[in-house]
Amino acid sequence: MNRFFDLPWTPVYTQSGNPLDAGPSEALGYWALAGTIAFIVTIYALEGNLDARQRDAYLKTTFPKTMETVVSEVDEERKKAAAKDNGNTTTKEDHKPILPQLREKFKSAQAYGLDKINFAIVSSTYDTLESVAFLLLGFMPCMWDLSANLGNRFFGWTETDHEVLISLVYLALTVLVGNLTSLPFEVYSTFQIERKHGFNKQTPILFVTDKIKVLILTFVFGGPFVAFVLHIIKFGGDNFVFYVWVFVLVFSLFTMTIVPSVIMPLFNKYELLKDADLKRDIEELADSLKFPLKKLYVVDGSKRSSHSNAFLYGFGGNKRIVLFDTLLTQVGHDEIVAILGHELGHWKLGHMMMNIVVTQVYSFVALYFFSLCYTSENLYKAFGFDDADRPIPTIIALMLFFQTLWAPVDKVLSFLLTANTRRCEFAADKFACDLGKSKKLQSALCKIYLENLGAMSPDPWYSLYHYSHPPLVERLTALLKLEKAKQA
Repeated sequence: MNRFFDLPWTPVYTQSGNPLDAGPSEALGYWALAGTIAFIVTIYALEGNLDARQRDAYLKTTFPKTMETVVSEVDEERKKAAAKDNGNTTTKEDHKPILPQLREKFKSAQAYGLDKINFAIVSSTYDTLESVAFLLLGFMPCMWDLSANLGNRFFGWTETDHEVLISLVYLALTVLVGNLTSLPFEVYSTFQIERKHGFNKQTPILFVTDKIKVLILTFVFGGPFVAFVLHIIKFGGDNFVFYVWVFVLVFSLFTMTIVPSVIMPLFNKYELLKDADLKRDIEELADSLKFPLKKLYVVDGSKRSSHSNAFLYGFGGNKRIVLFDTLLTQVGHDEIVAILGHELGHWKLGHMMMNIVVTQVYSFVALYFFSLCYTSENLYKAFGFDDADRPIPTIIALMLFFQTLWAPVDKVLSFLLTANTRRCEFAADKFACDLGKSKKLQSALCKIYLENLGAMSPDPWYSLYHYSHPPLVERLTALLKLEKAKQA
C-alpha cells in the first residue's frame, strides 16, 4: 500500500511488476499518476458543486418572476398580433396565452429536472470512482497485456510486428467493458426517468437493437479509422502530424456526409414532407436566403422519444432539412418556419463552417503537442507501461496524452466553445428576427420548452458552464429587445 502514500504513485498492475523508480527531477514520471487523479477529483468537485446548485434550483416551488415578466410581454405581443390577423391566418390555439401553460407545467418541469440532476450526480460519482480505480489498479496495462496475449495465442501476433492489430483487440475489449459498465445507467435513464415523465417511447427490443447497431458501426468504421491513424503515426516520420491531420479532416468530411444519409436511416425512417403548404413556405424561405435545399424530410423521432428537433445537413449545393415528427405536433406551421429561420441563420452566418474550422484547428494543435511528448517514456512508465524490453503502443501513447497532459487544456477549450455556441444561438435568433419571425420564434421556443419540460429557472453558473443553448428567459429577453430596437 506504500505505493499510494509516497510519490511517485504506482498502479497495482504494471508490466514489470515493480514499483515506479522515478525522482522529482523526472516530472512526468513522478507526478503523472497522482496529478491525473488530482485533476479528475478536482473537476468532479467543481462540477459537483454546480450540480448541487442546479439541484437547489430544481427544488424551488415558486414560478420564477423573471420568466413571468418576460413571457407576459411575449403574450401581450402575441395578443396584438392576433388582433391584427383578425383570425384569418392563424387558429385560436396559435394565440392561446403561454404564461398559464408554463405555470401549469412548472411543477412537472421541476420534477423532471430534479430526477435528471440527481441521476447525473450519481452517474458522475460512479464515473469518477471508476476512472480513479482503473488508474490505480492499472486497467490499461492489464488490458493491453490481455490483448497481446490473446493475439499471440490465437493468431501468433507479436507486439513488434502486429501492434496495430493488437491495438484493435485492445480497443474492442475496452469498448465492450465501457458499454457494460454504462449499460445500467442507460437503462435507468431511458426506462425509468424518461418513461416516468412521458418521454420514452422505446421498447426494450428497440433499445437492445440500437446498442447492437452502434457497436457494429463502431467496429466497422472506428476500427479502420484507428488502424489508419496508428499506421500514419508509426510510419509518417517527422511529418506524421500533418499526415494524420489531413486524414482526420478527410474522414470527418466523409462521416458528415455519410452519417445523415446512410447511418441515421439505419435507426430512423426518413420520409419527404407531405404537408404541401408547409413545404412551400420552407422552400420559399430557403430560396430567399439562397440556401440550396434539395430534400425536406420528416424523421420518426417519436419511435424513441417525444422530444423534438430540427437540423440541416449536406455539402455544397446538396442541402437537406430534417424535421422530427414530434416537432410537427408541438408547434404551429408558422412557428416551424421561424425555427428554420433560426437554423438557416446558423448556415448563413457561417457558424457551421466555423465549427468545422475550429474542430480542425483543435485537432492539429492537439496532434502537434502530442508529437512533442510521443517519445516520453517516463509518462508511460507512470501508468504501468514500464517494461523496457517492450515497445510503447501508439494507441496507449495517444490515450494517455489526452487523458493526462491534454485534459486540462481540453476542459478550458470545451468551456470556451460552449460559450461561443451560446453566442451563435443569439446571433441565429437575431437573424430570424431580421427575417420578421421574432414573434413566432418566441412562441415556438416557449412551446418547445413546454413540451420538453425544459428548465425554467436554471442556476446561472450551471447554465453558463453546461448549456450550449441560452436559457429560455435570456433568449426571449434578447428577442424582445431586438423587436423594440426595430420599432424605435
